[in-house]
Amino acid sequence: MTRRLIVNGDDFGASREVNEAIILAHRRGILTSTSLMVSGAAFEHAVTLAKDNPRLAVGLHLTLVDGRPVMRPLEIPHVAGDNGVFPFGPARAGLYYFLSPRARGELFHEIEAQFEKFAQSGLNFSHVDAHCHLHLHPVVLDAIVEIARRYGVKRVRVPADSLFSALPFLRSAPWASGYALLFKLLTGSMKRKLRKQGFIFPGRVYGHLLTGKMSREYVLALLDGVPRGFSELYFHPSLPGSEEDGQGFRELCILMDPDVRSKIDRLGIILSTYSDLERDL
Repeated sequence: MTRRLIVNGDDFGASREVNEAIILAHRRGILTSTSLMVSGAAFEHAVTLAKDNPRLAVGLHLTLVDGRPVMRPLEIPHVAGDNGVFPFGPARAGLYYFLSPRARGELFHEIEAQFEKFAQSGLNFSHVDAHCHLHLHPVVLDAIVEIARRYGVKRVRVPADSLFSALPFLRSAPWASGYALLFKLLTGSMKRKLRKQGFIFPGRVYGHLLTGKMSREYVLALLDGVPRGFSELYFHPSLPGSEEDGQGFRELCILMDPDVRSKIDRLGIILSTYSDLERDL
């Protein structure tokens, strides 16, 4: 088997700065894929750009935490809350969704609404993932499995990162090791459930343990260890002007770095998409 790498940009639709960075990284860099937030402030802008760039694969980035719903807050009061937004932080949101039967019912309908809004955009579903990886939550994953099958979608991100690749670039190794172990347990259960239901996914997904800390050095180092088969490497690129500390622009620069592209070519890694994953089965 050859080594194939899906290079994804998350949060497409969050802002015009994010949208334009993703398109720039696709046209001039190594980015092959993106994940669209259908409730994002720049959703329509993202859809227009995606249609102008048909080689860019676009998946659904379900947003169920740290964001706004597609449905009206009054329709899902136990999910949206008094301020009309989802709970802040994946741990808090995950616990709340697990403990509240009313929230779980409303959450299912919100996930349906996000799938439908993506479908109505006219774009083809490349894959499904979730903001802050909340699709690891069993309640969310069960809903995705049921709803995605209605839309003919069977490609899902499983955030199984490599601690070995990330460890030299992490400041707090004990914390990262514990975090990686928790995710290993969660992704193991997720893989079993998805396989049983006929879903497919890359074997490795890089970027989770270095979220917000991605560096050129990390990317160049991990390329040596990309295994045979399909892997994914995801980023959060942005142009200057968004509400962040410049990390998004640094990630955009990595995606367009000629040394990164040269190393990918030299190692014989084939840049791919989730659709290629299905065709190669």
